[in-house]
Amino acid sequence: MAAHLSVAVERWPLANVFTIARGSKTEAVVVVVEIVCDGLRGRGECVPYARYGETVEGVIEAIEARRGAIEAGLSRAALQDLVPAGAARNAIDCALWDLEAKLTGKPAWAMAGLAEPGPLTTAYTISLGEPEAMAEAAAKAAHRPLLKIKLGTPDDAARIAAVRRHAPQSQLIIDANEGWRADNLAANLRACAEAGVALIEQPLPAGDDGALAQVERIVPVCADESLHDRASLPSLKGRYDAINIKLDKAGGLTEAIALAGQARSLGLDLMIGCMVGTSLAMAPALLLASQAVVVDLDGPLLLARDRDPGLRYDGSTVYPPEAGLWG
Repeated sequence: MAAHLSVAVERWPLANVFTIARGSKTEAVVVVVEIVCDGLRGRGECVPYARYGETVEGVIEAIEARRGAIEAGLSRAALQDLVPAGAARNAIDCALWDLEAKLTGKPAWAMAGLAEPGPLTTAYTISLGEPEAMAEAAAKAAHRPLLKIKLGTPDDAARIAAVRRHAPQSQLIIDANEGWRADNLAANLRACAEAGVALIEQPLPAGDDGALAQVERIVPVCADESLHDRASLPSLKGRYDAINIKLDKAGGLTEAIALAGQARSLGLDLMIGCMVGTSLAMAPALLLASQAVVVDLDGPLLLARDRDPGLRYDGSTVYPPEAGLWG
């Protein structure tokens, strides 16, 4: 299979400043891989993430280093050994899935042996801010059934309470982005329990999360930064109740499918998450979303505009991708 590879950087403005414990941003910078074969085009999108030592330039370099193999017909199976887990492999892997779906006329979910995707409820993210600002944002989003609250400060209990007061009917999940420490973990868990929080993502820093095995986890705890691909699973034992699978961490849909199966066999619940990107990045993840207890694929809802065609969102309901987008 002779193919042609192209790689592009795209910048997508955000609707509002997006803030987490590690900083703020006003745009999503993504790398898009396109592989053309027999007049058909497969696409994949990734978001290079500085937390994992990635840069846009480094991701492009990693993709370009495999141009010869890709254009010679690199398979998804061979890709897993050729490129390490991360954003670069994700973009290539998802482009290969998309291309094969178009070449065979068979949808990606069927190729993967997965259930046909249907409409799902996604979380909607409330950025980190002062308690009053987060309360105001929660009030505006209180009609949504599931809110994800960004935390990671010394005064998170006040933020949790403020959000709960202004979104009394919404289910809440918390993402501390490694911002808590062992000495405030128990108090923050209690504050979450009192607010009826359903799940807490990555409260402690990856590599310094041993306290999670020593404290009563009165709210289920989900690994994010501590979990990348299947190689990460052994270190989570006794510390986490769930894992957040993101294709950019796992290195694509191929590894994410295997990771989901192995995690579930170990008794871990699944959350399907994302970096802030366009519908092209969310579409492959939707194939796994029916297996998850929490779906967090709201990236396009945070953008000032999405790509066209994109995913269809009706409030917090997200619908499966059409073939014109992906898969």
